[in-house]
Amino acid sequence: MQRRNLFKYLGASALGLSTSGSILKAMEKEYTGSLAFLKELSGLKDDDFWAGIRSAYSVNPTMINLNNGGVAPSPRVVQEALDYYNRMCNDGPSYYMWRVLDGGREPMRKNMAEIAGCDMEELAFNRNSSEALETIIFGLRLNKGDEVVLTKQDYPNMINAWKQREKRDGIVLKWINFDFPIEDKKKIIDAFSAQFTPRTKVVHITHAINWNGQLLPAREIADVARKNGIEVLVDAAHSFAHFPYKIKDLNCDYFGTSLHKWLSAPIGSGLLYVRKEKIKNLYPLLASADSESTDIRKFESLGTRSLAIEQAIANAIDFYRMIGPERKFDRLFELKTYWTNKVIQHPKVKITSPLSKEFSGAIANVSVLGKKPNELADFIYNDNRIHSVAINWENINSVRITPNVYTSLNDLDKLVESILKLADTKD
Repeated sequence: MQRRNLFKYLGASALGLSTSGSILKAMEKEYTGSLAFLKELSGLKDDDFWAGIRSAYSVNPTMINLNNGGVAPSPRVVQEALDYYNRMCNDGPSYYMWRVLDGGREPMRKNMAEIAGCDMEELAFNRNSSEALETIIFGLRLNKGDEVVLTKQDYPNMINAWKQREKRDGIVLKWINFDFPIEDKKKIIDAFSAQFTPRTKVVHITHAINWNGQLLPAREIADVARKNGIEVLVDAAHSFAHFPYKIKDLNCDYFGTSLHKWLSAPIGSGLLYVRKEKIKNLYPLLASADSESTDIRKFESLGTRSLAIEQAIANAIDFYRMIGPERKFDRLFELKTYWTNKVIQHPKVKITSPLSKEFSGAIANVSVLGKKPNELADFIYNDNRIHSVAINWENINSVRITPNVYTSLNDLDKLVESILKLADTKD
């Protein structure tokens, strides 16, 4: 199976056509052909398989993107599906959006439930994890004096949402301040449970800390919380489709994630999970006809939005299934381990993320003694055009490196070269 075949089937559409109908037919043929070829790709040996995966993305040849933790690109097949649906909508928006594409949500909900490991009647589609999680935060029926446990390492949008409820409703926020990395489950669980009191109503758990990739033992924290009658909210922006698990494994009541991160769905797609018996009493963020309905679809009353983005999620699901959850996670962990092992022995280089599979995946943070995070990030960009992100947030001051399935070992060799070059620079 030669690389030219990969480009033939996975490459961008060549559309030298004049009519919209012809373009749509050509685009449909192109992306359905890509999907068919993905089935063949899944049977390749590892080296050829990951080379094929790289070819499945439109990788920028002039820059190495190692900030996939911010937002990840979609593979070509998802981009082509998005373009196809978008052109379809623009041929007759109200017809194609509401009479054609709107009907694709239910089959997609079923497919999403299969990979998420829950009932399809517990899943709603929206635009990102902030929207999903703020639906929960602002929809919960909390009263003055009710306590919420969270950490200073949570995502700022979520922290700000809880602070707004604190100001508006008089709830009490109880903060945990971790000094990561931590590779001790009991230490993390005990820090949460120490904050639980009879007045605690909700615990907010960031499953994978976005700042440095630290994985928290969400299930064990949830088990303690639920035994004490505390509702469990999981921020899964960086864990869903990254780590191999099912939502039910977490024993949570509420869950939100962005699909444009690790699922590689179109930018601006997200997912909300609400345990079935909790749906009735959770108010939607945007009002629906019946705010106390038991139907999960009350959380999808978003008004006009891009159904092209929404429908192309289905192609991202197919791509994810083709790789397989375990195979994907193993590759992501392998990439992280590959570069960290090459720099960690240098006396001026420090890895500030967990390194074991129990507490980490693709993300790892690095610092160089005597250099600020932005100095390191700027250096590796100027030296080898490597895009990363400097982190300065609540006990975490380092550069976050986030490869993805399309990242090559050669890309990471260049990263290692730049880090060691800076570390060897005389002050």
